[in-house]
Amino acid sequence: MTCFEELQARGLVKDISNPKIVEMLNEGSVTFYIGTDPTADSLHIGHLSSFLICKRLAEYGHKPIILIGGATGMIGDPRPTSERPLITKEEVNHNYMCLKKQIETLFPGVLVVNNYDWSKDINFLDYLRDYGKYFNINYMINKDIIKRRIDEGITYTEFSYMIMQALDFLHLYENNNCIMQVAGQDQWGNITSGIELIRKKLEKEAYAFTMPLVTKKDGTKFGKSEKGALWLDKDKTSPYELYQFFLNSEDEMVIPYLKTYTFLSLEEIEKLEKKHKEKPELREAAKTLAFEVVKFLHGEDEALKALKTSEEVFAHKGVSENMPSVSIAKDTLEKGITLVDFLAETKIAPSKSEARRLIIQGGISLNQEKQLDPNFVVNNSLLENGTFTISKGKKNIWKVDIL
Repeated sequence: MTCFEELQARGLVKDISNPKIVEMLNEGSVTFYIGTDPTADSLHIGHLSSFLICKRLAEYGHKPIILIGGATGMIGDPRPTSERPLITKEEVNHNYMCLKKQIETLFPGVLVVNNYDWSKDINFLDYLRDYGKYFNINYMINKDIIKRRIDEGITYTEFSYMIMQALDFLHLYENNNCIMQVAGQDQWGNITSGIELIRKKLEKEAYAFTMPLVTKKDGTKFGKSEKGALWLDKDKTSPYELYQFFLNSEDEMVIPYLKTYTFLSLEEIEKLEKKHKEKPELREAAKTLAFEVVKFLHGEDEALKALKTSEEVFAHKGVSENMPSVSIAKDTLEKGITLVDFLAETKIAPSKSEARRLIIQGGISLNQEKQLDPNFVVNNSLLENGTFTISKGKKNIWKVDIL
């Protein structure tokens, strides 16, 4: 199987800028880049679905560059609804250093670059003369993400993001022989702007392809847990939480996720798919998915620990020391707190109204016993060996730490 055939079989190709890309990936050695802005101090699993392309293409002899946007991160990529809040230069730099360390750990040997290094010394006049003159306003406002914002309004700062990203492609093309950019499908407008800049300014050809965004069965964004984004930093999202998230993937999506998130061969995935169809109740494909993701990110020991914890918790053998936890103050528990307030305070529910709805609908259990009264008093009587458990639905369970 060729490189491009494998990418297609895994569902990793959405759009290509030029048919030549097929031959280039199959027969050549291409230097390419993929980027992200340092808007947080850790990548999340949405990033992971895209960044794994670095390892996949490297195995076929291609050369990846990962760009962390220290400059573009100060501006903010336009989003469909509203302008992103600006973050401080200090935050951007801190996040850059954290992401660089994380990326170099996950992808040893990859070249990591910061677009701040070549953007910081460009003055405004040079920016307009050397780059701005190559961009037609009509061309820019017809890009999908810009078009969606025109009616609501978009600032010049966000409008300029496209030019900055194009400048990155130009710089890497000239200085690193980087002839291809890879990104999620939502970046197509920015990517093709870079291709156009290189064509107009250098009279040379550049290439790009995009990958489909990973979604849930209903098409909504993938990668959110009950408590928000799933981070690759284990201090922000524990290996167990990550394991549980993938273990609980929708049946119809397990196989696509195996193709996207793991390096199991397509033959191995095909065998798992067959077992999944014959005996879905065994969840073997989902267990493999969860184990492989945690193993890649945190090592086999952490994956084995997450597997063991999952089996202990859901076999109702009691509390496992490795399971996720929420905290409550000792004096609060001694006085007693209503279940509604407890759920809101521990962030198990985002609000008291949502907490009340969950309880009334039978979604909350304490020590594996369902509680239907929103005013039930949570206190020391629930303690078993110094703690107790709270469950949200069938798939989310926490132990309670008493502070």
